[in-house]
Amino acid sequence: MPDAWKVDEIDTWMKDGDLVVATGTKAGTTFMLYCAHQIRTKGTDVNDDLYPDVSIATPWPDLRQSRAGSWSEQKDRYNTTILPDGHEMRHYWDHPSYPFRVFKSHYTPKELPIRKKGGKKIKYLAMVRNGIDVAASITPFFSSHTDRFRNLWGGFPPKIPEHATRSDEPPPTVKDLLPGGHLSELYFGYVKKWWPYRNDPNVLLMHYTNVRRDLKGHVAKIASFLEVELSEEELNTVTERCGIEHMKKVNRFDYKMPLNTDKGLWDVDKDTIVDEGKIFQKGGVGTGGAMFSDKVVAQWKKAEEDELGHDADMLKWARDGGEFPPVV
Repeated sequence: MPDAWKVDEIDTWMKDGDLVVATGTKAGTTFMLYCAHQIRTKGTDVNDDLYPDVSIATPWPDLRQSRAGSWSEQKDRYNTTILPDGHEMRHYWDHPSYPFRVFKSHYTPKELPIRKKGGKKIKYLAMVRNGIDVAASITPFFSSHTDRFRNLWGGFPPKIPEHATRSDEPPPTVKDLLPGGHLSELYFGYVKKWWPYRNDPNVLLMHYTNVRRDLKGHVAKIASFLEVELSEEELNTVTERCGIEHMKKVNRFDYKMPLNTDKGLWDVDKDTIVDEGKIFQKGGVGTGGAMFSDKVVAQWKKAEEDELGHDADMLKWARDGGEFPPVV
């Protein structure tokens, strides 16, 4: 629901210093949402008391949680919904102890008012991942959605059979992500739209490969961007809690939809978007090359060159990460 992010709307519900985690699809979104929460609490929420579910503590305004939902009525329910534990939902996403709130988005600067003049000072964390690794992650991710969610939205996303990845023909998810596919904007469009904003002061654009290879360094970088001072002990604690291995032990990432109003189709107390524990797959680097045939990988690389090759620095960074080219 892009209405939430319009220039004349965003300041009605955001505060100075709020963070929008606008990472690419399957490029570490839940990873960064939870990590931002660890940074804002300095690792002190040891039992995740303030993080009952990723959708509750770090809301996703993009998502229409009901079939006939609109941003205006859903916006009100963020503030009025009472959860089964008796707390208002805002107790978790707008807790008075937080130095900033955290919101999820998959939008780009086309929808997000990054360079708006005046008003609330909002920060944006964006992240790109190697494209064929995104394809490798999204393929099992589609199949991990619950039947309850799939039935609510007319069968989307489809289940992808495991054998589809062993063919020399791209599986449906890869076809959809390739140029001309109906999901191509999720990767190629995302990279091209965020790249020009990489040096904006209110944007932290990172690469998944860099973060996975140096988590502690990037936790420190994110904390600095968010103006949170961490002692060495706090940095170590936050880094450990941000790690994928720790997150796999935390059952808070199945994505509930507490604002849903589709009676009989969705149980807001129990139903989740993703099957329990399935939000994390391997979370690694180089997974695409291991999952798909050489022919499919070659087809993807050709698409990268066609779509991103007009800017050699952008193409290289999108594939491998590393440092940005110097500003000239």
